[in-house]
Amino acid sequence: MSKRGLCSRTQASEWIRAGRVSVDGRVVRDPEFPTIAGRHRITVDGNALDAPAPRVHLMLNKPRGLVTTARDERDRDTVYRCFDGAGLPWVAPVGRLDKASEGLLLFSNDPAWAAHITDPATGPDKRYHVQVDRRPDDDTLAAFVDGLVCDGERLHAQAATLLRAGERTAWLEIVLDEGRNRQIRRLLSAFDYEVLRLVRVAIGSLELGDLAKGAWRPLTPEEVAALGGD
Repeated sequence: MSKRGLCSRTQASEWIRAGRVSVDGRVVRDPEFPTIAGRHRITVDGNALDAPAPRVHLMLNKPRGLVTTARDERDRDTVYRCFDGAGLPWVAPVGRLDKASEGLLLFSNDPAWAAHITDPATGPDKRYHVQVDRRPDDDTLAAFVDGLVCDGERLHAQAATLLRAGERTAWLEIVLDEGRNRQIRRLLSAFDYEVLRLVRVAIGSLELGDLAKGAWRPLTPEEVAALGGD
């Protein structure tokens, strides 16, 4: 059901366990029950599942303060607030940004495309602009690239450069080739740098550009193909 753009995987599991889903006229309560597209008739609350929703690929300029989830157990505002009233089919985040981070975030109901982007072996690089509490020297920037082991994980940047610096803060550009949880914050914290702002500005060739905070737009076919490796 999630692959058809009807709901998230979590919602699908909840509906199935609640007895709302039938396969060939029989209620199924096991979310792992196998079905074959075109062979099994699936209904939700007695209504037949329509044909798969058209594939949707979106980019959002995520504002700071929103969590990247459909529903939050602590009732915090989520990124889906930005899509209110848009009439979209179900779309899932492609990767994540933590609550305090902002910038480019992708959404889609195309699981294969999303998996290609989030797979460290096939996914594009991600570029971030990061404000820190002081100016790092060249040796420190090199150390960010060399990385270190933190909580059993090796954390490192693919590239780290100084964009500009003031008297008290500096802006860095950091490129990642993988997406570990809070990777930049953990990496810089290990070197005693405080992250003041973190903005993802590009995923592969796709630039955030001048998209307004909280605004979104569909990707062009060319952008979809470029990110998906076609």
